Amino acid sequence: MMKTNIAEYFDEASLQRKDKTAVISTAEGDRSVTFGQLREMSDKLACEFRNVGIARGAKVLMMLRPCPEFIATVFAVFKIGAIPVLIDPGMGRKNLLNCIRKTSPEAMIGISRAHWIKYLFPFFFRTVRLSIAHGNFAPPWITSLESLLKKNTKDAIFKCEETKLDDTAAIVFTTGSTGPPKGVVYTHGIYITQLGIISKTYGAGPDEIDMPAFPLFGLFSVALGMPIVIPDMDPSRPANADPEKIVAALTRNNVTFSFGSPALWKVVCKYCIEKNIKIPKLKRVLMAGAPITAELHAMLKKTISPDGVTHVPYGATEALPIANFTGSEMLAETAAKTAEGAGYCIGRPIEGMEIKVIGAVNGPIERWSPSLELPQGLKGEIVVKGPVVTPCYYNEPAHTKNAKIADADGNIWHRMGDAGYYDEKGRLWFCGRKAHRVMTKDEILYSVCCEAIFNQHPDVARSALVGIGPEGNQGAVIIIEPRPGKMPCCDKGKSDFTDELKKLGAKKDFTSRISQFLFHPSFPVDIRHNAKIFREQLAEWAASNSGIPARD
Repeated sequence: MMKTNIAEYFDEASLQRKDKTAVISTAEGDRSVTFGQLREMSDKLACEFRNVGIARGAKVLMMLRPCPEFIATVFAVFKIGAIPVLIDPGMGRKNLLNCIRKTSPEAMIGISRAHWIKYLFPFFFRTVRLSIAHGNFAPPWITSLESLLKKNTKDAIFKCEETKLDDTAAIVFTTGSTGPPKGVVYTHGIYITQLGIISKTYGAGPDEIDMPAFPLFGLFSVALGMPIVIPDMDPSRPANADPEKIVAALTRNNVTFSFGSPALWKVVCKYCIEKNIKIPKLKRVLMAGAPITAELHAMLKKTISPDGVTHVPYGATEALPIANFTGSEMLAETAAKTAEGAGYCIGRPIEGMEIKVIGAVNGPIERWSPSLELPQGLKGEIVVKGPVVTPCYYNEPAHTKNAKIADADGNIWHRMGDAGYYDEKGRLWFCGRKAHRVMTKDEILYSVCCEAIFNQHPDVARSALVGIGPEGNQGAVIIIEPRPGKMPCCDKGKSDFTDELKKLGAKKDFTSRISQFLFHPSFPVDIRHNAKIFREQLAEWAASNSGIPARD
């Protein structure tokens, strides 16, 4: 019988691997839970959630830390046909509260701190009728998750609610790295399709052991029967993870598969190379969230299994994954072109995905037409159609209209918000966010392409292209984050550094007219991956520091 509820895959995997380890929580002293135990927890919670009044279709705000209870709870909510609302707490209090207000959840399951926030800011939680807390020091009037798990629930085997493939399964919020955070509507069909892609494209399954540094990926792993090791780290601050703890978790548990931010792997690889540590069991590393440098791929190759593979799945919260690229192909074929300003190669479309490059325009596109597509080699806006493309943003019709294009058959194209092009081999290249293009009176400059030229300077850690002034008449500014100890501390130092950067820029026509350079001690980055540069914040900073006059 065809499965139409994502939780059915979890139930099937749990039945087949009942006595096998499902989750190891390293922050809890390597606490281990089997698939059978996890299924029992999930079934018991599903029964109790229904008993306390969480109904099919109810939106359930989830504010739990990564742990076995988080996984059991999410699948329990799926089982009853309710809708988990997943918001990254690292986005800051203002954005977090606004996201909660916009989704109007009927129930909330969260750590104790989240319930105290609800108590202090009741306006944003006014639709929440049912509250369940996990952990110590919760408000005494709140039902605890632990008490529900201790109940002697009759008929604890819970049959999943029958759902349709296009029923809403979850609302997952974007980080808001290039705009306000938006709730992306996921269906059960999209999740089921993603399971198949992750298994087929990346080899995820029962024979692997996963360490998901991005917690939501752990749900897919468990549904595929793949045991997971939850790392002892703050998932919203991967760049601040303790590499010693991460390496210990990887080696102690024989982890073979992992998905995480490039910021995390940069820290881990640097530590391993300095300490001459190898992680020989680790064979597959997936990285996403920002362009992945050739340097990081090379560092990983030195650290993981000799036959290990590094993957870069391309996509966004609204459509993931849609293309794939490997570190081996990058190091062998495209890294040199990236360094010369060609952008980052992000590979070829995954089977079932149709990716096009269209002329970049602001505002909505009412109807899809083949005439929108640009020829191979021309830079434009990346759009995708396929079974992982989400249908809309929750309660955001204007944003949905801007991001989605309907075709004559009723299929949806998603506008990725990225600029790129196809090469002669049918590979897709990423040139930066569309919103990060700098449009001067003479030309369009692409962030990733320009920054690569200045990143060649040995004292540059990273650079950021920003524009000052109105679109079409912007002044281009390159902001430099120097390597540790290389920040110029006097006017002469800045002048000499700037002259060296101008010489680099003069080697390429598209950077030869950039004459404004600023130095910043530490770039602001996104909250989910700690890797995407917040160019909008840097542009505001540059506007008050560059001396570029306002333009009409």
